[in-house]
Amino acid sequence: MILQTIRVEDAVGKVLSHDITKIVKGEFKGAYFKKGRVINKQDIPELLKLGKENIYVLEIEKGEVHEDEAGVRLGIAVAGENTRWTGPKESRVNIYACCDGLLKINVPSLEAVNGLPDVILSTLLNNTVVKKGDILAGTKVIPLLVPEHTLAEAERICREAGWLIKVKPFKPHRVGVVITGNEVYKKRIRDGFGPIIKEKVAAFGSAVTRVEYVPDDRDEIKNKICAMAAGGVEIIFVTGGMSVDPDDVTPKAIRLTGAIVEKYGAPALPGAMFMLAYLGDAPVLGIPACGMFFKTTIVDLLLPRLLAGEKITGKDIVSLAHGGLCRSCDTCRFPNCTFGKGAN
Repeated sequence: MILQTIRVEDAVGKVLSHDITKIVKGEFKGAYFKKGRVINKQDIPELLKLGKENIYVLEIEKGEVHEDEAGVRLGIAVAGENTRWTGPKESRVNIYACCDGLLKINVPSLEAVNGLPDVILSTLLNNTVVKKGDILAGTKVIPLLVPEHTLAEAERICREAGWLIKVKPFKPHRVGVVITGNEVYKKRIRDGFGPIIKEKVAAFGSAVTRVEYVPDDRDEIKNKICAMAAGGVEIIFVTGGMSVDPDDVTPKAIRLTGAIVEKYGAPALPGAMFMLAYLGDAPVLGIPACGMFFKTTIVDLLLPRLLAGEKITGKDIVSLAHGGLCRSCDTCRFPNCTFGKGAN
């Protein structure tokens, strides 16, 4: 990088090394031409009007890349499936969602890119639910000029990772609900679970296609779960009966189906007595009573991932521990809060 003084008329294609201020009394005062701008023909008359016949410019040497070009190259490298990049604006390139879905961030690769000198890439949290048009990330380089080898290394990291930022669209699923409990089955009280689950599922473009009511009988619960799976239901909720009380037989019933249990008990509050199992490819979710009494629970953390087609493991559930405590605010602000935000 070479700093030199040249005539304005000779500055086309050069990089401005400092802000140039314009003042119009009562109307405008500020940087009219900003540091880092690549000067074009149309700029020359304006610079002369501002009294600038000579200016300081940067000469780009071999092996150096201007910040705007660097931002574009970073945007191209990191913008993955169902995302787009725009810019540069003041050297920054932003990444946006092209559809509703689940944001996925390759965190190790993100950290590797940010470990390079003079490069920044800032994103939303992994597994954030996003809408089409939402901003997902911003990237730029710090100096006006950055070494070519730095950008090449960032591009290599993204290429070898396969992806760094992408959005997984939600897929319509057939959802079934098995509602347990003698009190509901015998119509002593109204069902409170069904409407809640229907609302949560519908928010992501899926629908509850089958609802069954059963008493606290493990064989009947087992049979309803198996019948749903055999009938093509893709996600099965089983509500209530998840504690250790003698009448709470839902965990035993889920096991009797032959489902593989990923985790019983979750480090998320509300949601400690949650169970996740798989009967074939169908996830079976044992939902404790908190799912009816709290607006936001572990279900809200895992359901978007299931509806984006992910298979959730016991390890994934364990990772909820960091950030798994809901503050139970008087006015729920989820997802704009810390609940579930610590897990990768």
